Amino acid sequence: MNSVSFSSDGTRIVSGSDDNSVRVWNSSTGTELKRLDGHSGAVSSVGFSSDGTRVVSGSDDKSVRVWDASTGAEMRRLHRHSDMITSVAFSSDGTRIVSGSYDNSVRVWDTWTGAELKILVGHSGDVRSVAFSNDGTRIVSGSFGWPVRVWGASTGAELKRLDGHSNRVTSVAFSSDDTRIVSGSGDKSVRVWDASTGAELKRLIGHSDWVRSVAFSSDDTRIVSGSDDQSVRIWDASQAPS
Repeated sequence: MNSVSFSSDGTRIVSGSDDNSVRVWNSSTGTELKRLDGHSGAVSSVGFSSDGTRVVSGSDDKSVRVWDASTGAEMRRLHRHSDMITSVAFSSDGTRIVSGSYDNSVRVWDTWTGAELKILVGHSGDVRSVAFSNDGTRIVSGSFGWPVRVWGASTGAELKRLDGHSNRVTSVAFSSDDTRIVSGSGDKSVRVWDASTGAELKRLIGHSDWVRSVAFSSDDTRIVSGSDDQSVRIWDASQAPS
């Protein structure tokens, strides 16, 4: 599996795989509810809309697809990226999708029409992780070009550039209150940033290999990180060492 995500009510899980499929599962029983076939390349990133009615997926076939989570029908196929898709996410209201790609770009789409709303250009390397702020006004992206970037979701303007990592950035996320951003990198560190000023608040050191995935807990008190060192670490988001 390359990517997994819960529905907001916790009753289902969506997964994306190297076998080109997207699958929806009952999280209590483990039963496969739907298999969403259509991608012609490995599926790298998946997620539910907040209301649980739709699934978004990104693939090595350079497409982003939107699916009806209940029927499995393909609703939209978004084709503008010129290379593999690495990361996709819905906005909290479900009206927009953000995608990142090996083509160094971040793109914003209208969920219902499939129209491309914005192209966010500035990264000098593969974009590996993208996320909306919870209020939908900003997008954060991390790339193999090192700096973390924050963008205006409506304007496409770069709002902040978060410099500090000394290797490629693999994962980024907003805190639920949108005041902080967490990032993980090939420099083996997890960093916490002030989302408004861009200041580095914390540097979490402990992993001995690339950090591949990071996230805040729902109450923003903890951070979880996963690494190529085969460990998952949980950090106190307010008291962790600098």
